[in-house]
Amino acid sequence: MTQPPVAPAGQQMADRALWLAVLVAAVAAVLAAAAGVPTHATYGARTTADEPQYLLTAISLASDRDLDISDELDAQRWRAFHEVALPQQTRALAGGRRISPHDPLLPMVTAPAVALGGWIAAKWMLVAVAGVTAALLVWTAVRRLAVRPRTAGLVVGVLAASVPLAPYGSQVYPELPAALAVTVALSALLAPVRTAGAVTVVASCVALPWLGVKYAPVAMALAGAVALRLWRDQRRWTAFTLAGGLAVAGVAYLVVHQVVWTGWTVYASADHFVDSGELGVVGFAPDYGARSVRLAALLTERSFGIAAWQPAWLLAVPAVTALLRARPTGWGALAATLAAGWMTATFVALTMAGWWFPGRQVVVVLPAVVLATAWWLDGHVRARHVFTVAGLLGVATWLWLTVEAATGSLTLVVDFFDTTNPLYRGWRWLLPDFLTVTPGTWVRHVVWSVILVAMAVAGWRRSDTNAHADAPITVTAP
Repeated sequence: MTQPPVAPAGQQMADRALWLAVLVAAVAAVLAAAAGVPTHATYGARTTADEPQYLLTAISLASDRDLDISDELDAQRWRAFHEVALPQQTRALAGGRRISPHDPLLPMVTAPAVALGGWIAAKWMLVAVAGVTAALLVWTAVRRLAVRPRTAGLVVGVLAASVPLAPYGSQVYPELPAALAVTVALSALLAPVRTAGAVTVVASCVALPWLGVKYAPVAMALAGAVALRLWRDQRRWTAFTLAGGLAVAGVAYLVVHQVVWTGWTVYASADHFVDSGELGVVGFAPDYGARSVRLAALLTERSFGIAAWQPAWLLAVPAVTALLRARPTGWGALAATLAAGWMTATFVALTMAGWWFPGRQVVVVLPAVVLATAWWLDGHVRARHVFTVAGLLGVATWLWLTVEAATGSLTLVVDFFDTTNPLYRGWRWLLPDFLTVTPGTWVRHVVWSVILVAMAVAGWRRSDTNAHADAPITVTAP
């Protein structure tokens, strides 16, 4: 989006407002993520599930310059961050090698921090990533979508300081780095795509699968968006060149995985998939009808739905449908990215409720949700007030949980839903429980599905009324 020209004095005021909003959102994100650093993941472990695997690979890279963690496992170098016995997750490969069944970009990025300050430094590095992501989201909302700085700072600050962005800002998972990669790509796609911007998008697309193969659909959506933009701009040679580069990167990815992990994905080195094969990670007899409930449950399930912990996420529903109808420049990139990630979490992921904190499957595409929500709320004062109240309650819910998890009252993986927070405990009974399915589960699910559809319809109908009255937007095809 291009903003109208302003006088130098007005431009200085606008710049100050922008950088103040950037600072506020970044600080909020950092403080909220940092609150998760001293928490316990499980009883007897500061990290759990896949976190120790990423850390062991980072330790191996820092000390041995390789991905083989067999010596780290033998030396029990995980004792510093996982006091109880550690499930190894790996199977023995040729020569006794053990390669963690997780893509290596996160350990590669955190290895220098681990070398300097150990496992805790890796967490603090991810806290910094949370701050950078929030800052870039504010800048993108203002400079690319013509959102007013105070709205951008409010929306990004609140959502970055809430579940699930805040907890994954300190847990050693690739979710926040992947969200940052998506934010970088979207920032480039929401502007006129020049060569540097196209290369930036491609770099993000290449990075995503190396953070996790589950991000490949999102990478393909971003790649498709930049290719379509270049094609429509009659820059077809550039489009073909970038497509060729992505093809080479894809082949390199597959070859490296065959050589190192002995399969097409990292799951080939996992002990869990010896009998089923690496594709067992998505299930061999998936019930797509049953999985379809996740379309709503990723938002509304009482334990693992993100709106259970931050109700302000519900306002993303009318925001996205309003975006689809108004079709501001770049809307296609936002919509395609969100659809790719949400559909992957719904139909490809084996489960949405696992040994992790809520929202893990959708963190990667939440930058698209945040930007759409900021764009919509900037033109709807009443909705913005609702967002503020609900959002601050969500921030308080996360901070309440971090205090409990830091003092040992509960943990962030085993029993986070047993929080004593009265706001959450009251709110959760309105939401469906898919961990213990009862007739009441389906009644609540139907009710919430109807509510979400109604919100979507309302967003569609009101997309062109009273929106952005003082923030002109160029409306074009994507």
